[in-house]
Amino acid sequence: MKTEQQFYKEGKSIQTYMDEMSTLKEESFTVYENFRLPADGLAEKLQQQSLHLLTITEDWCGDAMMINPVIRKLAEAAGIDFRVALRDADTSLIDRHLTNGGRAIPMILILDGKGELLGKWGPRAPEVQQIVDELRGALPPKDDPTFPEKQKEIIATLRERYVSEEILWTYVYDSFKNTLMSILEKK
Repeated sequence: MKTEQQFYKEGKSIQTYMDEMSTLKEESFTVYENFRLPADGLAEKLQQQSLHLLTITEDWCGDAMMINPVIRKLAEAAGIDFRVALRDADTSLIDRHLTNGGRAIPMILILDGKGELLGKWGPRAPEVQQIVDELRGALPPKDDPTFPEKQKEIIATLRERYVSEEILWTYVYDSFKNTLMSILEKK
């Protein structure tokens, strides 16, 4: 069984991945170009650590379209190598990092300099999860004939909000920061 470090070593850089995206590329770059890191000292603190990041992702995923660019900005500012493993290319990795039994993405793995897993974050910030839950709560039952159309509408609404509502990017950053700080306190 491949280790997280092996997936990391085989992974594309986040820059190459985003450059090669075939779905949601424009939206992802909109987030990347417009997100501004807070001047909170986190990037400088992370520069003192030996960390690597690996995102388990797919380019069709709306959550990943918003989250990966936010994490990329932090990784670049901190000098942290951030690589990509495609979830569907080899599900053995995501199957070790399920969310409520599901293969939810993105899942950001935080590795030390030796490639040992220190922690993980994903697939959403709690505030974003609440928005998703509220929208899903308005869906009709799955056997309702209008379900597929209503579900498409919710996905479109979320994608639009993910690109246009900068507060959602801040929720992602803050939640990821909390995870990182918790990991660093244990080191």
